[in-house]
Amino acid sequence: MSEENTNNNEEIQDEQLKDEVTYLSGMYRDWFLDYASYVILERAVPYINDGLKPVQRRILHAMREMDDGRYNKVANIIGQTMQYHPHGDASIGDAIVQLGQKELLIDSQGNWGNLLTGDGAAAPRYIEARLSKFALEVLFNPKTTEWKLSYDGRKKEPVTLPVKFPLLLAQGVDGIAVGLASKMFPHNFNELIDASINYLKGKDFELYPDFPTGGSADFSKYNDGVRGGSIKVRAKIEKQDNKTLIITEVPYGKTTTSLIESIIKANDKGKIKVKKIDDNTAENVEILVRLASGVSSDKTIDALYAFTDCEISLSPNACIIENDKPLFIGVKEILKRSADSTKELLKLELEIKKSELEEQWHFSSLEKIFIEERIYKDKKFEDSENMDQAVAHIDKRLEPWKPKLKREVTREDILKLMEIRMARILKFNKDKANDHLKAIEDEIAEVVNNIKNIVPYTIKWFQHLKAKYGKGRDRKTEIRSFENIVASKVVVKNEKLYVDRKEGFMGTSLKKAEFVCDCSDIDDIIIFRRDGSYYVTKVSDKAFIGKNLLHIAVFKKNDKRTIYNVVYKDGKTGYYYMKRFFVTGVTRDKEYNVTKGTKGSRITYFSANPNGEAETLRVVLKPKPRLKKLTFEEDLSELAIKGKQSMGNILTKYEVHKISLKEKGVSTLGGRKIWFDPDVLRLNADNRGNYLGEFMGEDKILVLYKSGEYQLYNYDLSNHFEPNILCIEKFDKSKILSAVYFDAEQQFYYVKRFEIEEVEGKLIPFIGDNPDNKLVSITWVHYPRLELTFGGKNEERDNEIIEVAEFIGVKSWKAKGKRLTNYEVKNIKEIEPVVKDEDDREPEEQADDEPEKDDIPFEVNRPKNDDDDDNGNQMSLF
Repeated sequence: MSEENTNNNEEIQDEQLKDEVTYLSGMYRDWFLDYASYVILERAVPYINDGLKPVQRRILHAMREMDDGRYNKVANIIGQTMQYHPHGDASIGDAIVQLGQKELLIDSQGNWGNLLTGDGAAAPRYIEARLSKFALEVLFNPKTTEWKLSYDGRKKEPVTLPVKFPLLLAQGVDGIAVGLASKMFPHNFNELIDASINYLKGKDFELYPDFPTGGSADFSKYNDGVRGGSIKVRAKIEKQDNKTLIITEVPYGKTTTSLIESIIKANDKGKIKVKKIDDNTAENVEILVRLASGVSSDKTIDALYAFTDCEISLSPNACIIENDKPLFIGVKEILKRSADSTKELLKLELEIKKSELEEQWHFSSLEKIFIEERIYKDKKFEDSENMDQAVAHIDKRLEPWKPKLKREVTREDILKLMEIRMARILKFNKDKANDHLKAIEDEIAEVVNNIKNIVPYTIKWFQHLKAKYGKGRDRKTEIRSFENIVASKVVVKNEKLYVDRKEGFMGTSLKKAEFVCDCSDIDDIIIFRRDGSYYVTKVSDKAFIGKNLLHIAVFKKNDKRTIYNVVYKDGKTGYYYMKRFFVTGVTRDKEYNVTKGTKGSRITYFSANPNGEAETLRVVLKPKPRLKKLTFEEDLSELAIKGKQSMGNILTKYEVHKISLKEKGVSTLGGRKIWFDPDVLRLNADNRGNYLGEFMGEDKILVLYKSGEYQLYNYDLSNHFEPNILCIEKFDKSKILSAVYFDAEQQFYYVKRFEIEEVEGKLIPFIGDNPDNKLVSITWVHYPRLELTFGGKNEERDNEIIEVAEFIGVKSWKAKGKRLTNYEVKNIKEIEPVVKDEDDREPEEQADDEPEKDDIPFEVNRPKNDDDDDNGNQMSLF
């Protein structure tokens, strides 16, 4: 064979190979897209029409086929569903359990697991289920269902179920597909119905998730459930006592087991200090967190939120399938489409019903004519040779009544008339027939009216659902606004910071070096050197910081109350400058300079003041010809506080021999203004809630509780307060408290006057230890008056006026007090005092520059409670 022929054959073979070879990239593109489309449409993402994934829809359809009112084994339901769902029994079983745990569409029987503890359900052969009454009413209607063949072509299954309720938002969904995911959280049943009604009425509405595990949530960044939003969810933590915290609700998606594991992990890392954890969870969550000695319960609560799963962040991603394509829309839009779909489905059902009623009226009318006119006895009808002649005769006889009928008379109508039995003809009653037709006409008119007024009809449908199924479906998750917890403020000081000035090292592992302070492993450290340079770095086991160390401490970000007072010598001019500044935020490990940064500059005096204190300095100059005054004093309080980059003011142009502290001053920042936010029961400095006053030094906050106890707190913003607060205010030790209480043991009313004992942090029961004792009233008025109204056998007795200051002297809070009367009391009322003191002024008599107080003098800044009337005034305790 010639070389030319050989080459030609090779070229032909190459062309044939090109036609037969499919390259991997092409296979990947086609097959991957097919697989991704299948997973998105058939497994992970719900359809907007009914809010169900395919497996859920098939389960519900299979259960409807099996439904006879009794429970079925879940194993049998799985087998029935496998006729429609081409996957294993495990995936179907898991989907059934998830549906059952939501307690909406499925009535379950047996051990279906526990959402709170994470325990799984029993095997499918041991548990049973049936459709709930709600599911039977809302999900199914064969007449309005679009059908398709099952995967093997043997049966029909619904394309989507005709759901007349926002089921997708009620149940929520969590699905991960290929290239996208869908995550929507469950919403409250009644709130969804209310929102649907508001939308149909043209009103605005808001929708926020309601988690089955309860807890509290901050939805300020929810973003309508679309991508980019976030929800902060917290467990419910209460103080059982100062050494025990109790967790009664867990965040959504977490279990008691995972929550306890996160607490143990945080404890092992030294973020919190926990002595013991007891899990008493059964039907309700109850986790007891017992604290180590010397640990603040308030800070531990914040630390649990900061370092454990007691607070988590959830990211919604509302993605649905519409017209076989994924679509990202907000929760409000999903509800609107659901309400519109419900309206259209109800309208379609009405139109079908109208058509059926019209058919019923049509045949009943024909039947009435056929019998009344005795058409069945016509000789021509009886003598008909075949069916066609009989049909033609009947059709001709019906001719006079055809204009009154709603449609044409068909052959099928006539054949149906011919099938009427003689027994029915003999029982025929004209009046009953007319009544029957009238009833059908009235029903048709009602249906037509509902179609014309479909929006009010749909609203009634939702109201019917709420009335029938909404009982006991109250919101479980509390909607709150959370303040950001700064982790460095609440972390346990689990490390000790040391510094080796000689070698220039600092760290937590230098046990033999100089102790600086307690710290945590997430703290930042600020370091000042004598040359004026300073920087902030993270705490570590050991780090080199330089041998000319001047100051080292834990750094507090955004702290404007820690003021640094500095005198430095400028290396270029030789002048001495003084400055006061704060350091709020810096870039970690970046060096800054207190001085002008010139070569040879150095700090000659330095002090760090946690509350802006300013000192008076004594400055001694070096002797110099014609320099008469070698010593002078400088009050730094006269300097303005500026930023860290300011140059400062000139202290002197002469050479300094020595600078020493003459006198330590007070804070130049003034007191700290504190407010109490009754919504979150927390203190703040952001003008939120009730103003308590300006605090500084050893000032304290007094809290009086409705249970007849008081407690003194410092004004740390991290303090926690119990919800049964009667009064919270700035503590004034000169005030005298007058209290009236009912002694449960003696069954009499007592009054006592006492000064508040300054014991910070201790809960003082000033009405006695008996838990049945009841506080009646308290007042700060110096000369209070009480009016007693008698009841029972002494009802005719005149009211008695008691001058409390004359009735009883000032004693300790431990004293029992003095019995008000031996007679049965109906009411005790505080009345206007005769002798007034300056502190007894009513709110309108206060100076204009004072914050307004509550309308009740003895309940300053008292949060409104359930016992208050609409004006915020306390109702009678009798």
